[in-house]
Amino acid sequence: MLKERQQGLVAILTANIIFGLNTPVTKELMDHWMSPIGYTITRMFFGAALFWLVGLFLKSEKVDKKDMWTMIIGGLMGFIGTQLLFSQALEYTTPVIYSLLMALTPVVVLILSAIFLKEGIPSRKILGIIISISGAGLIIYLSGSGGPTGSNNGLGILLAILCVFCYAGYLTLTRKISMKYNPITIAKWMFLVSAIAALPLTFNGGLEHQEIYSESGTVWAYSLLLFSLLFSTTLAFFLMPYALKRLEASTASIFMNLQPIVASVVAIAVGQDRLTWDKPLAAFLVILGVYLVTYKKRKEVAPA
Repeated sequence: MLKERQQGLVAILTANIIFGLNTPVTKELMDHWMSPIGYTITRMFFGAALFWLVGLFLKSEKVDKKDMWTMIIGGLMGFIGTQLLFSQALEYTTPVIYSLLMALTPVVVLILSAIFLKEGIPSRKILGIIISISGAGLIIYLSGSGGPTGSNNGLGILLAILCVFCYAGYLTLTRKISMKYNPITIAKWMFLVSAIAALPLTFNGGLEHQEIYSESGTVWAYSLLLFSLLFSTTLAFFLMPYALKRLEASTASIFMNLQPIVASVVAIAVGQDRLTWDKPLAAFLVILGVYLVTYKKRKEVAPA
């Protein structure tokens, strides 16, 4: 049993480090090699091809008609919507600001669940919401007019907030089907819907005008894109459900707080952002608030 838990810890740690690294990686691609549309199209086509290929070697699951509609909407919202907003936000703001705002996702999920699923919110979680939002408010208030790379933080922050709500809505919408179907079944249908939706964008130069696909593309640029495709789009997707089957939800949620830390450290180290007094304070408030929202006492966690 201890061995399985250790495997789960390694999986959840690796997945969140990958997600954290993918933020500055995407920023580098947006700054020099790809447009948000080109990046999103590439990820959608790659994900659809890969997960349908993997699905050929697994037992096929029949998807109920009503669940298929959920997957269609989820694919448009969680894959196309979130990924496009993700890359567009990083075109204008820094990885540190973006990752700290995205850390609010569990808070927004809780709020949406209370509104649409009529789930209660205990006082501890209300306190967590207030603390995390105050951290986000600090980020927004002190963000200024631009980062060290000449970005537009105001527009980037707006896109990041929209991304948070889009992803939180996706998580809320797909909660039931995520417990009903194999992750590969969900992924292959959602990626297929997203790839079909992204197809018209290719007719307007969505791929052919990407710098990375021209003669000026470099090994470094290809390495960054391969990291995003192979690790963030693929490996981390397999690691998350593997870990969640071996760990309590509260343990897994704590590791999610690694994402903004990894993204911030790497972004500052490579010069995509600078360290100022407000960022550690904002990070502390956001992570503390998210911890209060996601933490469950041992007696609150249902036995496996």
